[in-house]
Amino acid sequence: MDGLLGYCRQGFEPELAAELTERASAAGLAGYARTARDSGYAVFACAEAAALDRALPFSTLIFARQKLRLLAELRDLDPRDRITPMLQALQGQPRFGTLVMEHPDSDAGKPLAGLARSLGNALRPALRKAVLLGAQDDPRLPRLHVCLVAGDHAFLARSLPADSAPWPLGIPRLRMHPDAPSRSALKLEEALLVLLTDAERARLLHEGMRAADLGAAPGGWTWVLTRHGLRVTAIDNGPLRPHVLDTGMVQHLRADGFTWQPPQPLDWMVCDMVEQPRRVAERMATWLREGWCRQAIFNLKLPMKKRWQETQSCLERFARQAGRPLTLRARQLYHDREEITVLALPA
Repeated sequence: MDGLLGYCRQGFEPELAAELTERASAAGLAGYARTARDSGYAVFACAEAAALDRALPFSTLIFARQKLRLLAELRDLDPRDRITPMLQALQGQPRFGTLVMEHPDSDAGKPLAGLARSLGNALRPALRKAVLLGAQDDPRLPRLHVCLVAGDHAFLARSLPADSAPWPLGIPRLRMHPDAPSRSALKLEEALLVLLTDAERARLLHEGMRAADLGAAPGGWTWVLTRHGLRVTAIDNGPLRPHVLDTGMVQHLRADGFTWQPPQPLDWMVCDMVEQPRRVAERMATWLREGWCRQAIFNLKLPMKKRWQETQSCLERFARQAGRPLTLRARQLYHDREEITVLALPA
């Protein structure tokens, strides 16, 4: 089978399928999406898989946690020997740098974790003997992914290190810090890790910068920014955790995040307010258009239906109303729920 394999949050398979279908069509490439609700993945079959892979850079995909180039789909695997058909399917492939054993992040996929580990331990030496895998991991070479979706059903796929997520299943392993005021802190930590490059983080997040956090209570996102050395104006009528204020780097103003504006331009604005996504997108556009901040990270809470269409509409509305050239990156992060996170930088 030729095409792409994408992982996603369980329940968002239709959104990933719609995104891949529309993006492929816009690139002039024919194909079709195949998925099942709550499977945690979607396949887009396409005869021009190489062109599709190039036309859909991973960094531009919103609902995909990982983007892989399909090599084979194996069904009816014999539990006594899953390795032989995998080696046969990989004949003629160039050498891979590492093997990644995976399963969908879904209710049906998670019980396969033990099998994936044990199969990987047996498959690695077989791949090395077949000269399909180097003796040592080589991060410069494409990765081989084996995704078990059932005991007798697997996808074989590859990823390029520069065009994919570096973590298994596309999920960064972040731990909740004991001082974090709320679990929402993980959302901003993941956004800064996933949506910014190493060089951008070093350049755009450092001591002396100033930021606003709209809808800050109880202070999770404010706390993350202070850990990067930023001074934060936290806007919320609700209270912040006392230890967030104890940093001496936070000014808490009891005000409405939809009406407050800073007295002077800021480096950053972040926002995780629970509100209609179009209203949030329009207010975020105002901040960029008026020059109240140089860059922003904000969440858009999605409706229960037509989520891909609403995502497109909100991002287009934001870009149009911002009225200035911007670099936009959006992703449904692992720590997001019914929402996406958007980064806006000066172009």
